[in-house]
Amino acid sequence: TINYEESAEYTTVPQGSITLNGTSLTVAESGKNRFSVAIIPYTWEFTNMKHLKKGDVVNLEFDIIGKYVAKLLKKQNVI
Repeated sequence: TINYEESAEYTTVPQGSITLNGTSLTVAESGKNRFSVAIIPYTWEFTNMKHLKKGDVVNLEFDIIGKYVAKLLKKQNVI
């Protein structure tokens, strides 16, 4: 499970995209300020994922479509 700062809220959805340390992954579960991913054996073997430990800082790149949808909904006072 990855936790992230509140300012990035509403930017993950289950089966959506997320980039973690330069590796594009699919979101398995999503919640307020947190998400988890399922990593297949090939990705585990050929990326830096196997070296990460609890508490490590990682680079996150959120799905741009999610950002646009959140911005639009905020403008319309839906969220």
